[in-house]
Amino acid sequence: MRRILLLATGGTIASKESGQGLSPAITSEEILSYVPAVGELCRMEAVQLMNLDSTNIGPKHWLRIAAAVQEHYESYDGFVITHGTDTMAYTAAALSYLIQDSPKPIVITGSQKSICLDDTDARRNLYNSVLYAADRQSHDVSLVFDGKVILGTRARKERSKSFNAFSSVDYPEAAVIRDRKLIRYLAPRTYHYGAEPTFYDRLEDKVLLLTLIPGMGAEALELLRDSYQAVILQSFGVGGLPGGGNGPLAQAVSEWLAAGKTIVMMTQVPYEGSDMAVYQVGQQVKEKFRLIEAYNMTLEAAAAKLMWALGQTRDPDQVRELFYRPVQFDVIR
Repeated sequence: MRRILLLATGGTIASKESGQGLSPAITSEEILSYVPAVGELCRMEAVQLMNLDSTNIGPKHWLRIAAAVQEHYESYDGFVITHGTDTMAYTAAALSYLIQDSPKPIVITGSQKSICLDDTDARRNLYNSVLYAADRQSHDVSLVFDGKVILGTRARKERSKSFNAFSSVDYPEAAVIRDRKLIRYLAPRTYHYGAEPTFYDRLEDKVLLLTLIPGMGAEALELLRDSYQAVILQSFGVGGLPGGGNGPLAQAVSEWLAAGKTIVMMTQVPYEGSDMAVYQVGQQVKEKFRLIEAYNMTLEAAAAKLMWALGQTRDPDQVRELFYRPVQFDVIR
């Protein structure tokens, strides 16, 4: 029987009423006790890494989770990470870059209601995650939620309360789980015997997200340049800057790049990605400046990948090369 390790980090799945709102308080062993049926799927063990609301989880915690997987990698056949839903997609993306080419599955899940409630989605999500992690054809980082298996670089939370909270953005779901049966939509990747993942242990968290709105000036970009190593500019439609290649925002972009910083351009439209070459306001900018365009990457993947790339190098050309190197179908140009 395969061995699966549960790594608990907190979140709604582990929450109880504190008198001031829900707060994580249920331990990893208690979580497993609510779903005894997983014992029919595999040998299950648990480690309590942290017990945090996912709003409080960030890059230092991603590194801690990745390090825990690395520490236990040889002893287990797969991993299930319980996590709060609010930043789960960020963590899934970050782990996709921190643990690359893993022949063993690393599955992230959680719930919209605590596992201790009668009408919760937690027990089903946990069972499905263990079912997927225990399957011999599963590999790499995935998010399992509401019967869907989503690549770690393609997940996004789109609903704040409903059980079908997550979607796979601009890429098919890898599989679905219906009536405790795993149905694969994508052919699993083949790893040769003895293949080992590549683990990374550095991230740069000085990454800024700036979402443009009509009429917005360049002051924020100018003032924050010295505080960050990179900025993600979320623009409109298929991508561009107000004023094109000659406006105040373009001037601020020029100053960021002259300072050796990295700029990623992406759209704030949820689906179908950017194509800055379509309109003059985008084409001018793309031709004039050596920007990175995120195309149809999710914001979560773009942010995590930028942190990962900057953790490996500060050289803008090398950052660009790493950013465009595909990982788990994260960028399609």
